[in-house]
Formats: sequence, C-alpha cells, structure tokens
Amino acid sequence: GITYLDHAGSALFPESLLKAFTDDLRNNIYGNPHSQNISSKLTYDTIEHVRYRILQHFHTTAEDYTVIFTSGCTAALKLIAEAFPWIPEGTKQPTSRFCYLTDSHTSVVGMRGITASMNVLSVPVKPKEFLLSERNRLPAEEQNCTTPHLFSYPAQSNFSGTKYPLSWIQDIKSGKLCPIKIPGKWFVLLDAASYVCSSPLDLGVHQADFIPISFYKIFGFPTGLGALLVNNQIAPLLRKTYFGGGTAAAYLTEEDFYIPRKSIAERFEDGTVSFLDIIALKHGFDVLEKLTGGMEKIKQHTFALAHYTYTVLSTLKYDNGAPVVRIYSDTDFSNPDVQGPIINFNVLDENGEVIGFSQVDKMASLYNIHVRTGCFCNTGACQMHLDISNEDIQRNLQVGHVCGDDIDLVDGRPTGSVRISFGYMSSFEDAQTFLKFIIDTRLSKSDPEIPFQSTVTKLMTESVPDDHPSFDNADKLSPIPHISDRELGNNWSVNWQPPEAEVESIRAAVSETAVPMCRRGGKPITVTNIYIYPIKSCSAFEVTEWPVGNRGLLYDRSWMVVNQNGVCMTQKQEPRLCLVNPSIDLKKNIMVIQAEGMDSISVSLEENTGKETVICESKVCSHRVKTYDCGERIADWFSLFLGHPCRLIRQSSDIKNRSHQKNSKGLASATNISLSLVNEAQYLLINVASILQLKEHISARLEEPLEIEEIIRRFRANIIISAPESFEEEEWAEISIGALRFQVVGPCSRCQIICIDQQSGERSKEFLQSLSAARGKKTNFGIYLMNQPLRSSFPDILSVGSQVLPVPKENTEIQPPTSGEEKCSG
Repeated sequence: GITYLDHAGSALFPESLLKAFTDDLRNNIYGNPHSQNISSKLTYDTIEHVRYRILQHFHTTAEDYTVIFTSGCTAALKLIAEAFPWIPEGTKQPTSRFCYLTDSHTSVVGMRGITASMNVLSVPVKPKEFLLSERNRLPAEEQNCTTPHLFSYPAQSNFSGTKYPLSWIQDIKSGKLCPIKIPGKWFVLLDAASYVCSSPLDLGVHQADFIPISFYKIFGFPTGLGALLVNNQIAPLLRKTYFGGGTAAAYLTEEDFYIPRKSIAERFEDGTVSFLDIIALKHGFDVLEKLTGGMEKIKQHTFALAHYTYTVLSTLKYDNGAPVVRIYSDTDFSNPDVQGPIINFNVLDENGEVIGFSQVDKMASLYNIHVRTGCFCNTGACQMHLDISNEDIQRNLQVGHVCGDDIDLVDGRPTGSVRISFGYMSSFEDAQTFLKFIIDTRLSKSDPEIPFQSTVTKLMTESVPDDHPSFDNADKLSPIPHISDRELGNNWSVNWQPPEAEVESIRAAVSETAVPMCRRGGKPITVTNIYIYPIKSCSAFEVTEWPVGNRGLLYDRSWMVVNQNGVCMTQKQEPRLCLVNPSIDLKKNIMVIQAEGMDSISVSLEENTGKETVICESKVCSHRVKTYDCGERIADWFSLFLGHPCRLIRQSSDIKNRSHQKNSKGLASATNISLSLVNEAQYLLINVASILQLKEHISARLEEPLEIEEIIRRFRANIIISAPESFEEEEWAEISIGALRFQVVGPCSRCQIICIDQQSGERSKEFLQSLSAARGKKTNFGIYLMNQPLRSSFPDILSVGSQVLPVPKENTEIQPPTSGEEKCSG
C-alpha cells in the first residue's frame, strides 16, 4: 500500500465524492449559467447554493461576505493585489503600504510585483518583529488617517504548521497592533489555504477582509478551483479595469462606456466560471461532513497523529546520543490551537551532519511513502528555520540550485528539508509506517530475542486512545489504496551502530577518488562492455561494437512506453518493463521485441512519417520531444504484457527538438549536442573496479550476495570500463575512446530503479539503502558523458576493447596516442 503524507500539498478525494458527483451529472443537465434556458437556470441556482454552503462552512453569511470563485488561492491573491484601493507614492495623500509576514507562501510575496508597478512600497515583517508591533501604535491624533494599507499573514504556516493568532485580525483592524508605524487604516488578508484543510475557521468571530482558499486542499477534488471571500465592508472599494464576459451590466464597443454588474461576485468573475467544478463542491461538503462529523473532529484527529509522530521522532537517538532528525518547529506540539498537522525536519547522520532531502525522498519512495521536500514555496520560513542567509540563497543560485530541484546540499549545508503532513484520511498506521521507515533506514534491527525496552517502543506500539477520532473505515480513497500493513514490529533498536572500524573502512574505501596517475607498464583502461537500451526503461541489448549517432549510441533510448494519457512509463511505476527485451538488427533494419510468454514482434527502424504527438518528460523539463506513435499492433502487445493500456512511441529524427543546455568547456555549442529520451546525458559510464569495491560491502549487507553481472545490469550504463582504481572516474574531466572524445558532465545520482532485479522485475529496498550507507549520504554511482566527435578520418564506432584515455580535472589537454607505447591513464 501507499502511505500518503503530503496532505498539506493536496488532500486525497474519497470514492463517494466522485460517485455522488458523477451521479449528479448523469441525472441533470447543467448549461452555461450566462444563458436563460432551463438547464442554465439550474446551473446558476446551484452555483448560488454552493456560495451559501461555503459561507455556512466558515460560519458566516452573505450579509457579511461575498464568495468570488477563482482558479485557486494564487489567483485570488493576484486579484487582491490588482483590485485593492492603493494610494501610490507621488500623490498629495499619505501613501499605502503592503506588509506581509516573512513566513508566507510565494504567492503572497509575489503580490509585491504588482504593488511595485503601482508605485506602492512593500514591507516584509518577521514573526518575532510582529510580536513587538504594539510599539508601533500611533498617537490618537494620527489615528484618523484613512489611507488604506494591507497586511497579509498565514493562519497556518505551510512550512512548519505553526498557527498564527487569529486574534491578530481584530487587533490590527482596531489599531492595537500595527505592522509598521505609519498613519492609515489597516486591512487584513488572511491566507487560509493551509489552515482550512484541517481546522475550522469562524469568520463570524475572526472577520478578516480577504480570505483566499483552494478547494483541492480540503477535498482533493476538484482541482483548479478556489475562492476569495471578501468582507462586504471593503468590497465596494475594490477597483477593476479589465471586464470579461458576464461582468458587465452594459457597455459600448465604440465609446468608453462600461457599467459593471452590481453583484461583487459577478463583477470579478471574468468569463464563465468553472461551473461543473463548483457543483462538485456541494458533494465535497456533503461527503466531508458525513465521513468526519466536521472540521473540529478533523482538527483533533490530525493533530493527534502529528503529536504522536513528533513525540516519537524527537525521541530517536543514535548510540552516541545524537538525534536522528532535526525538527523545525516553533511549538512543542502540545496544543492544536497553535500547531497544525505538519512536521518539518531534516534527517541527520550520527555525526550531526544533514542527509540531503532528495536522498530521504528516494528512500521514502522505496517504502511507498510520499513526502514533500524542498522549501515548499516558502523561502522566508525556510531561511528562518534553516539559518539560510540572503547571500546563501544567491550563492546557491550561482551554483545551479533553483526552487524545486534536487540539489539538497551546497557545501554540506541544506538548501531545504522534508515535510510530512496529515489529513482527515490519515491513519495511525500511516504514522507508524513513517516512523518504521526512519528507524529502518537510519538505525537497524536488533536481536529479536532481546525485547526492545525504551520509550520509543512504548510510544510506537501503544494503541490509539479510545476517544481518538478515526475515519479509517469511513470510505475508500481513490485512486490511492489505503495502507494494508497495519503491523509494526517491536524489535527495532535505536541503540544499534555498526562497528566503527567497519564504518571507517567502508567510507574510506568508497569515498576515495584518487586522481589517476601515470602507471608505466600498468594495465591500460579499456572498454569491457557496451549496452544500448532501445526502449527507455526496458532491458539492455549488449553489443561488441556499435555506431555512434548524433544523440549518443545509435537507437539508444529512441523509443519509450507511455500510458493512455501519453505520460512516459518507467520501471519506477512499472517494474515489469525490465522483462521486455528489445534487440536491434541493423542488417534487417528492424527492432525485435521479446518477452516471456509473448510472441516476438518487430518494429521497423525506418521512421514513420505519420501523425506526430508532442510529449514532455519530467526530467527534460522545458524541452518538448517530438515523437510519433508506433501503431495499434505494438500497442496491443505492450498492453497485453503489462496488463493495462499503453503505447510505444518513437522520438523523431528532428535533432533540433531537444538539445542539451549545458555548454561545457571543450565542447561545441550546446545547440550541436542532442539528446535522445535519456534523463540527463547521452552516455552513462561505470567502472568495474568501482563495482567490485561496492560489491564487497553491499553484498555483506544483503541476505543473498549479488553477482557482479547483476550489479552491472542494475546500474543500466552504456559503457563499462576496466580502470585500475575504484571511483577514479569521478575525478575525470574528459575521456577519449578511439576517435571519440567525451566530456564528463557530472555524477549519476541513483534512484529506486537500482532496487529492481533486472531479470525478475522484483523490487527490494536494500540495494539503494546499502549504496547510500556505503557512499555516505549520497547515492552517486557512474558518470554522465556528452560526446563531441573529433575531426578524424576514423568512423564513429564504439568498440569493446578500445583503450580509454582519461583527462583528470586538473588537466584539459588530451595527449594523442603514440604507436607502440602503452598510454598512461592520467
């Protein structure tokens, strides 16, 4: 089963919600609400009913608030920035200010781009500074100024789960608290997106002026729909320049004449609203109430899980007393009124060094645990908790780190963290599964004969209190299945630590990356094996020599299997892809595809000139890859073998459609270097000496030692070499193989695919864990290469037995081979 722990990112929708919604659509016809026919009138009336239902959910009425539907919380924030009655600099009146708490989502901070264009200053306020804002109170004679200012803060931090006081709303509006010392009237924007997915919000008591929300965070479905709740006292002051369909009472095309509709909602909802999604909200509220009994119960349920997890997590220690995790929190998780169901942390090693979040994410994936990593679109909180300076952010950017990537450590310091969050669908078993994962990967099994006598075991094996609200059996999740493993063993010890000598020997052996030296009379470095992978994520095809094309080895990763939505399938989602064996017959000009229990099938190597479809693979990000479908016959073959609809597509030969962006030294312009359907680079190289070094240590940690051939298959490299020193390839800048020259573009960071037995398709956790332990935090193995052919009369052929001439990073000159003399490797 899957343990989903990213409820702060999105809730999971229950099957009953979808059933109720689709039943509604089958039984009713909903037309465009801007028309006047019967079906359109039904839509309009239903939308109005949903508006009232939203207001009811937040304990208010249409007399006090207006619901404006948007595409999400971000669109609602943008609307506020554009429509707020700012008074800009340069006028005779006192000017407006936009203030925001630094612990705010990117979409809040981004409002300053709009205010800047309106010549309005933005002022960030740190949480600790705001607690002292009573000092900013103005004298009575200055409190009559009516200049509008806006202060934004989150009801709950999406980074740490800290709940900021809702009492601030009234304190700010009354003048008791002032974000900055300036005359004027303060309005309050309460970012409730994170808060309302697990806590009740009473707008009858806490009357903020603007409340943006996203509904998928509450219900999981529909997505792409949010709302802005506007206090009716400020609604008439909002400004609007653009007017779209449905917002005008009357206008002229030939004159500057426009009269907006009187309804605030209709005035700001440009065009036709997403009416079917809005109708789905009605069923979302119904199902939520039926399954849980209301938001107060959700609040207590989710906090109980967070409190339990926090308590155990903060107790875990290594044998030397060092903590296993560093938790980033402003509270001690003792009160649900000040702490939400979010835990933010980094995993540490026994020396207190941070293990990168991308490494933790990879390991969690092996346990089918879904977490969130990075800075969570909240740079301010990330800087505050991780002690990252402004200079650090800019320096990290210079070395290539951007928001959302997997560069988790720069100079040993974390660029982000790991976040888990609970929702109303979460269970006690979810929390236990996560804790077991942390113990399993950071600590180790103890002797099962010795009972585990510690506070941790008592906490982890205690039952849920009888009065703890639980929604486990109320409904089924779709499409994510519920956790099936409800057993947690109690024979896991946090006191285990491998012998220090063994740890040091592993790290010394694996981390050593000596620069290759000249070895007169020594054995030269040669190519021992060449593999191509015609179909991405399918089995390897071994050759002794092979042509080199403009994207790498000819036909390497030129095809890939996609699901019915056109999304690339890899062994991460479908391990049985490794059982598909493609081979290339250059003489017959065909690719033959075989699999056990299936008749073989062939595909022509000639390009199909039929209809092309454009897809985008996540690892190639902004690059679209032109491909075409290989037809129904081959699609039926793959669908039958894999057991669900899928298709085979092939990359077009148009080499301009995807080029590598890195313009490394020594290579021609990046526009001349093209990629196939690979993730990172044209070639992947591994060293047999490095394999042997790892085999010695990894096999000792596995129940059944692996043969070297099996290890090589798991790493799915193109070029296998035999170099004298293990991991010396990580110190190379370039290599030459015959007439071919390759630039080293970086190490290959391994994912959970190496845990899949390439002969059986069976998945295990231990291989990646062992590699991580052996290499120390990172799971790098092998190097990526890009090829720029030398100007030579030799054909571009890569052959087994060819000599490899490396150039270490300190030297960029390649010495040409001399006849009759063995060449040095460095």
